[in-house]
Amino acid sequence: MPINKISLMDAYMIETLRHNGITDREILSQVEKADVSPWADLKTNFDFQGLVKLADRDPKAFQSIILNGYKIKFVTIKGIQNLLRLKFNKKPDSDYLLLEKGITGLRVDEQQFTTLKQMLSDNWVIYETSPENGDSQYKEINIINTAQQN
Repeated sequence: MPINKISLMDAYMIETLRHNGITDREILSQVEKADVSPWADLKTNFDFQGLVKLADRDPKAFQSIILNGYKIKFVTIKGIQNLLRLKFNKKPDSDYLLLEKGITGLRVDEQQFTTLKQMLSDNWVIYETSPENGDSQYKEINIINTAQQN
């Protein structure tokens, strides 16, 4: 089954809802009812009505986006930082280091690794490095922007 592509803003809205404890089932239910009013105070500068519009275009695709994941059409380094914070509670300096062209030293479990590989736009490549402590439960990865010019 192909992975649906969404905008970075759509991803922010979905992950903001999840970060605030809204379940996938609740997201699907509220969007189906076209009632996003319960989310108005979660992030006042977001128009969650955008998720209703996304679902209206293709309800099955929207359901797949929520239940099976998505790929972001284009994401910046700042976008990756925001997604890492929202989705995995990972922060710069304490969980990874910022580089000129990406991120290094990010420790993730297998599920997080798979999710990141799926969701990041094609201008980013994830390199797995060997964790220093040999802990097989986690992978240490670098995320590098391959499209950025020097």
